[in-house]
Amino acid sequence: MEVINRLEEILSVALDYRVSDIHFCVFTQKEEIRIEMRMNNEMRQVTPKKEDIRVFRYLLYQANLDISNHFVPQTGHFSMHLGTHIIHLRFAVLANQQMLNGVLRILSTKQELSLEELCKEADVINFFRNFASQKEGLIVFSGPTGSGKTTSLYTILKTIQNKKIYSLEDPIEVEQEHFVQLQINEKQNFTYANGIKQLMRHDPDILMIGEIRDDIAASSAVRAALTGHLVFTSIHSQNAHTTIERLLELGVNSSHLKECLFAIINQRLLVKGNQKKAVFEIADRKEISNYFETGSFSKEFKSLQTILLEEAQKGYRLP
Repeated sequence: MEVINRLEEILSVALDYRVSDIHFCVFTQKEEIRIEMRMNNEMRQVTPKKEDIRVFRYLLYQANLDISNHFVPQTGHFSMHLGTHIIHLRFAVLANQQMLNGVLRILSTKQELSLEELCKEADVINFFRNFASQKEGLIVFSGPTGSGKTTSLYTILKTIQNKKIYSLEDPIEVEQEHFVQLQINEKQNFTYANGIKQLMRHDPDILMIGEIRDDIAASSAVRAALTGHLVFTSIHSQNAHTTIERLLELGVNSSHLKECLFAIINQRLLVKGNQKKAVFEIADRKEISNYFETGSFSKEFKSLQTILLEEAQKGYRLP
C-alpha cells in the first residue's frame, strides 16, 4: 500500500500542476532514483521518499514490461483509479550501462467536455459542428505535445450522431462508448495500413487515426480520405502552414493532399493565473486551396501568431 499511496501522491502533484510527463531516473550502481516533472518549461525534482525505487518497479510490473531486458526500449500501458477518476497511463523505459530512464505519461483522466467548454468562440464552435454534415475529406488537428489535440478530437466526435465511427490509435488515450476503438499492435501486424484495410470492410462513416508519426500513417490517412470517408487525425506541427509541410515531408502526394484536405486546426492551451483556455488557428477548405495555388494563405487568414498576440493583450500566455 505504501507504494500505491506514493504513486497516487506523485500523480496528484502532476495533475495539480497540469504535468503530462513524469520522469524517473534510476542510477543502477547506487540504487538511487530521481523523479522530475516539467513545470513552466523547467525540470523540477520531486522531493524523494524511500518508496520511490519500489514505485519504479511497480510501474514496470503494471506496464507489463520485461524487467530482465532493460536494454531494449519498451513501452506499456495501464490504468488506475485516482479518487473518482480513472487515469490512463503509458510507461516508456530505456537504459544504458549506468541508469534506467522511465517516462510516465498521463494520457487521460477521463474528463469529458462539451464544445462550449472546449472553446468559447462561437464561430469556432459552429465550424466544429459543421463537421457532422461533412461526408468525406481529411481533418487534421495539429500542435505540440500537451496542447489538447486528443481532447478536441474526442469532444468533436462525441457530437456527431447517427454515424458509424471507428478509431485506430497507438495508444488508445481515452476510452469511449459511442464508437469502436482499435489499438495498433505492430507485433501482431495490426498496423495503420492493415487496420484501415480491415475497417473498410465494416462500412465506416468516420475514421479517427490517432496520431500521424510516420509515412505509413500519413499515406494511410490520405488514402482513406480519398476513398470517400471522413477522416480525423492529429500531427505534431507548429502551425497550419507547417502541418501541410510536415505531411508532404512524410511522402504524401501533393495533388492527393490538395484533393482531400478539408481543414487544419492548430491548437494551443493558454493560461492566465488559474484559468486556462484553448485557442485555434483554423485553415478551412478555401484557405487550403489558396495555399496549394499560391504557396500561402490569404490576407484574411488569422494566423496563430496574431491569435497569440491578441490573447496576450488579455493576459493569456503559453504555459
